[in-house]
Amino acid sequence: MKAVVMAGGKGTRLQPFTASFPKPLMPLGDMPVLELLLRQLRGAGVEEVILAVNHLHHLIRAFCGDGSRFGLKIDYSLEDSPLGTAGPLGALIDKVGENFIVTNGDLLTTFDVKQLIGTHADRQSDATICVYEREVKIDFGLIQVDGEMNLQGYLEKPMSKHLVSMGLYMLNRDAVKPFVSEGVHLDMPELLLKLNGAGKKVRCHLQPESFWLDIGRPDDYSTAQKLFEERRELFLPD
Repeated sequence: MKAVVMAGGKGTRLQPFTASFPKPLMPLGDMPVLELLLRQLRGAGVEEVILAVNHLHHLIRAFCGDGSRFGLKIDYSLEDSPLGTAGPLGALIDKVGENFIVTNGDLLTTFDVKQLIGTHADRQSDATICVYEREVKIDFGLIQVDGEMNLQGYLEKPMSKHLVSMGLYMLNRDAVKPFVSEGVHLDMPELLLKLNGAGKKVRCHLQPESFWLDIGRPDDYSTAQKLFEERRELFLPD
């Protein structure tokens, strides 16, 4: 099994930290988040990883090397310019195998990747999107009106639940290949909508017992650091 890890972003929401440090190497305790992700992939049976790099790529290369210390074979794909969250697949599509994992390089999650692989195969999916249920709270009184601005409802600080993409996917090479081109910018939502529009089997996979956090925001990154230090065993495979 192969995986493509998108590790080329500039991490603008975490500046100034990421001005001189790539976001995938931001530490969680004594371990960069990228190392944690690589160990989780290896624990799920992934043997080869391609790191799509750009911003400060030499630091990622220096840290990861050939992957042997993680029990992996790691290759690199360097973007001359940012290609989005799916664009790098254009140059890699013939190297990834029939079904392959794509993930952002900054995930903190307990998601069972081995279960993802099995579910994708069992459902014969062309694309599987890993999703997480997140609560969204509005810190204001929400006013509902009709077309003439008459009051219809008043909700004080309402909370709603939504499924959000975790930045973790499993894709079928033959389904994806017609929609990617080398050197062409493409984001993952656009690719998935194209697949769906073409009648491909695009499915979502929810694991209610799993945990996920986007570390791209300073507050969430601080939460991630604390959680990893306190519950390290949740995130690292045996």
